[in-house]
Amino acid sequence: MAQYFNAKRRSADWNYGGKNWKLSRSKIELFQQCPRCFYLDNVMGVTRPKTPSFTLNIAVDELLKKEFDIHRSKGSAHPLMKEYGIDAVPFQHKDMDLWRHNFTGIQYPHKATGFLITGAIDDVWVTPKGELMVVDYKATSKEGKIITLDDSDWHGQYKRQVEIYQWLLRQIGFKVSKIGYFVYVNGLADKKAFDAKLEFDITLVPLEGGDDAWIEPILLQIKECLDGSKLPASGKTCEYCAYMNKYREVLQEKAAPKPVKKKEEDPDIEASKQSLF
Repeated sequence: MAQYFNAKRRSADWNYGGKNWKLSRSKIELFQQCPRCFYLDNVMGVTRPKTPSFTLNIAVDELLKKEFDIHRSKGSAHPLMKEYGIDAVPFQHKDMDLWRHNFTGIQYPHKATGFLITGAIDDVWVTPKGELMVVDYKATSKEGKIITLDDSDWHGQYKRQVEIYQWLLRQIGFKVSKIGYFVYVNGLADKKAFDAKLEFDITLVPLEGGDDAWIEPILLQIKECLDGSKLPASGKTCEYCAYMNKYREVLQEKAAPKPVKKKEEDPDIEASKQSLF
């Protein structure tokens, strides 16, 4: 079911050049998916239609944060970390709540572009050597045990997500591990009955990131795009632009004048006309 779409354009304060504008991790991902949608969003203030919020996923996210925060306050490892042999504990930091908040996140002023770059993380763990590990919570429901992201359509996007968080933490002065983790919560659909209870299988999926060399060039490309006066090309696989292009074609076909079709006369009438001469 589609979510109600507010057709009003966003206030200029929240567009590129406005006092509230920031370049978030999700906006960087949008640029990589489709420069045109990115430009329309950040310069023109016209966002893509939003999908409904996955409220069950949000609930799982909140519960996991509360659960790991209990161990954070004690300086102890979560049982899942012990199960997978992760020598670390949830990281304690005065700004942890800000780092996890969508409208603040980890923030870094990028001098080359003038952008304030942000990214809201789910969690950070720390090893005995003081090395930080980026952790993200994911929730889904699929068959089988989730032990890798190699077979996922989202692998590339998840990898970029972790690498941006790692890059942000490095920019503000932390030593960061190349290995990130996904706490993957998988809803089980093979039970005999629901019984007003949803059961989950929880796994810890490692992902080797650390390759943040792509980030600086992308930031410069984004700067060039935002400062340009022309609407950029669409992403090759952008479903939104493909829909709008097809919609435009149909409107043009409807608006085009139809050729006047010559009326055919009855053969008997035509023969009678000929007989008069």
